[in-house]
Amino acid sequence: MSRTYYVYILASGRNGTLYVGVTNDLERRVLEHRSGQSGGFTKKYAVHRLVYYESHDDIHSAIHRESRLKKWKRRWKMDLIEETNRQWRDLFETGNR
Repeated sequence: MSRTYYVYILASGRNGTLYVGVTNDLERRVLEHRSGQSGGFTKKYAVHRLVYYESHDDIHSAIHRESRLKKWKRRWKMDLIEETNRQWRDLFETGNR
C-alpha cells in the first residue's frame, strides 16, 4: 500500500512568520496546529495558515525536503509560496489541498 507524505508551510499571515513541517495526514496536522495541540512555535506565533504544500511518495524524500526547506533563506521560501499561491490564500480554508 502506497502512502502519501506532505511537506508543508504554514504562515501567520502574508509575509508573516513561517513554519515548515512534514506529515502523512495534512488535514489532521493542520487541525492540530490550529487547535493548539501542537503547542510550541505555531501556537506561540499563531502560525495557522496553510500556504504551501507538496506531496511525496516516500517518507525519506519528504523528510529530506523538509530539512532542506528549513535551511532555506526566508526570501526563497516566500518565493516558493508565491509560485503557486501568489495571494497567500489559506489552502486549508479554500479546499485547495
